[in-house]
Amino acid sequence: MKPAVLMLNVLNDAHRAKIEEHYTVIYAPTPAERAEAIATRAQEIQAVMTIGTVGLTAAEIDALPKLSLVCTLGVGYERVDTEHARARGIALANGAGTNADVVADQAFALLLATVRQVPANDRSARQGVDRDHLPMLPQLAYKRMGILGLGAIGNKIAQRARGFDMEVGYHSRTQRSDCPHRYFASLAELAAWCDVLVVAAPGGKETHHAVDAGVLRAIGRAGYLVNISRGSVVDTEALAAALAAGDIAGAGLDVYESEPLPPQPLIGFSQLVLSPHIGGRSPEAVNNTVERFLANAGGHFSGKGVVSAI
Repeated sequence: MKPAVLMLNVLNDAHRAKIEEHYTVIYAPTPAERAEAIATRAQEIQAVMTIGTVGLTAAEIDALPKLSLVCTLGVGYERVDTEHARARGIALANGAGTNADVVADQAFALLLATVRQVPANDRSARQGVDRDHLPMLPQLAYKRMGILGLGAIGNKIAQRARGFDMEVGYHSRTQRSDCPHRYFASLAELAAWCDVLVVAAPGGKETHHAVDAGVLRAIGRAGYLVNISRGSVVDTEALAAALAAGDIAGAGLDVYESEPLPPQPLIGFSQLVLSPHIGGRSPEAVNNTVERFLANAGGHFSGKGVVSAI
């Protein structure tokens, strides 16, 4: 008999079919379907597939007596009660690195769109505004990039930065011995050094509002912020105040605290570029995450262990 997997995130028919070759899939992407599946099929469920923003609560874990594996498709797992799962001896895994390329692409798309004011210039071109009536904008090449969080995604962003002849520095919980980039012991020091701060750190309590008013002031009036990790890492109200005061030159956000609702305090700023948390989405990345889930689940149920443990 195939192990039963409770799938809490949206996944297309083709990818579900691929997983169904090996597992009994209980597809429950809405809150109502999720509650019903846990209430009626708890005795079957051996694994849960979720994503960081959807999560899995302690109460839900306790409602599933045969649960032995929780996998998040992406790298994030901030809304999964990992401590409670570990206390029950449940294996935890994620999709670290599976969407790193496309997220790094999105970081640079936002960065270029912000620094070179692509959305505003698009509107100007459609309206026939002559370039002599528009501000002259800085180049990205040879600027200093600071990266908060140098995991798989942060490393990919750093690789792309080198293509723009940018000097790269980073701050993370620990200094990496295998990294050629300059390490900063604090985020404030990194922010004061760089021209562009890219947030690639995981969400959760440890990083909540790490980018606050002080960090934004340290970035400076000619500096830029890009966030492609989790909205909770940046203090929305502080960012709104910094944009209003001109404390930073601009920001590009793929994530924000109010998701899926728009970040209302930020909407009126022309120096802000937004995208609706699409950084990790591409056909290639989704296929990679599904393959990683199959590798994690296959390793777990065969007794070899998961491939990318949390």
